[in-house]
Amino acid sequence: MSLQATHNSIHALSKKTDRVILFHSAAGKDSIALLNLLSPHFKTIQCVYMYVVPNLEHINRYIHYAEKRYPNAKFIQTPHYAYYNLKKHGAFGATEANFSQWNLSKINDKVREQTGIEWSVFGFKKNDSLNRRLMLNTYPDSITNEKSKKVYPLADWSNKQVLAYIKKNRLIEPIHYGNIGNTQSQGTDVTNISFLQWCKKNYPSDLQKVFAEFPDAERILFEYEYEQSKAV
Repeated sequence: MSLQATHNSIHALSKKTDRVILFHSAAGKDSIALLNLLSPHFKTIQCVYMYVVPNLEHINRYIHYAEKRYPNAKFIQTPHYAYYNLKKHGAFGATEANFSQWNLSKINDKVREQTGIEWSVFGFKKNDSLNRRLMLNTYPDSITNEKSKKVYPLADWSNKQVLAYIKKNRLIEPIHYGNIGNTQSQGTDVTNISFLQWCKKNYPSDLQKVFAEFPDAERILFEYEYEQSKAV
């Protein structure tokens, strides 16, 4: 699907509403590109950042950038459904909490109720996974689900196309926690060695916040680095 087709879908949505919810990962390439695509067309873009570890400095840097560049974009932060589920089961040393089971759909419903905004936009792409490909293929144009009022403008984009769009429009570079050649989406996975090492090198205070929420992440990183040192 061409860039023009994506613009057409966004333009069609702007005829239905001037306010949208955008689930935004802050430092991820799909979210960076999508906010730039949406910004000219809507009066309000209510961005929703779902955190696994709250108040990470490097994430806040991206949020501040977005709000400064796009005056019609404002962020709210809410726990990721993974945060609720990890805390519920006391995973990775987390303090157990009596949370109910959450998923993206429930969080979306909560934000809609809080904001009064009906339409939600997501950066899902068919290339992300087989499940997403199957889901997006059920919609007539692969982009818009009229029944649920959800829109996926990047559905038919490749990762390389997203990165090329970011470069062409001189947008902020997405974070690569691991191999810079990896074009797949990356998030704040507290058990991912690349993420933990990136924080250790670039934002050590953020690493301490990860350890405070999920103490076993410190052991995971220590054991990995110890095994690596033995192999040298």
